Amino acid sequence: MLLDAIVTRKKTVARKPIDGRDHLMSLLKGISWRIVGTLDTIMISYIVTGRITLALSIGSIEVFTKIALFYFHDRAWELIRRKKSVNKDDV
Repeated sequence: MLLDAIVTRKKTVARKPIDGRDHLMSLLKGISWRIVGTLDTIMISYIVTGRITLALSIGSIEVFTKIALFYFHDRAWELIRRKKSVNKDDV
């Protein structure tokens, strides 16, 4: 019975419909990760260049590009997960 409950729950989770909350969560995860990543980029840029203004410029540019890249990367992985789930249901 326990195994049946786990399998049933797993199938229910796998069939969860796509909604706006999934996309919002991807975006929020991207933003929080970019805060950490941008601080790292600024520190490394400062160590390499020795100029805080240049380091801040580099960090301010990459923060926007990396948020967008993470969002699309995360959505692609979610699409792969969902396709795998659908294919398992067909078997």
